Amino acid sequence: MAGRAPVRTMNSAFIAMIADEDTITGFLLAGVGNVDLRRKTNYLIVDSKTTVKQIEEAFKDFTTREDVAVVLISQYIANMIRFLVDSYNKPIPAILEIPSKDYPYDPAHDSVLSRVRYLFSAESVASDRR
Repeated sequence: MAGRAPVRTMNSAFIAMIADEDTITGFLLAGVGNVDLRRKTNYLIVDSKTTVKQIEEAFKDFTTREDVAVVLISQYIANMIRFLVDSYNKPIPAILEIPSKDYPYDPAHDSVLSRVRYLFSAESVASDRR
């Protein structure tokens, strides 16, 4: 389609994570973790000592890395940097908000779900005009 940027393809890519320790540990046990030669990881463990600035920097880093295809972020952490999550609009890496053990999932705050709702409501309005 005209006007669309091509989606880059790659042979392999990582899943990056910003979440609490239990969630990160589960994904690491599943084999999702990576540490490169510079000791740079594909995850950020958020605890009570983690600042919002550190979360923002990790989000910006993960969304600009060429080797990351998906960024998983706990929804309660995404709420701390909601302005960044909502303003992100690139297809790759995809941003997925996930629940955590201590904070239940709230679909009202999910940026992807709100975009889908908007698209379907726009389509339904357009189909009603025909």
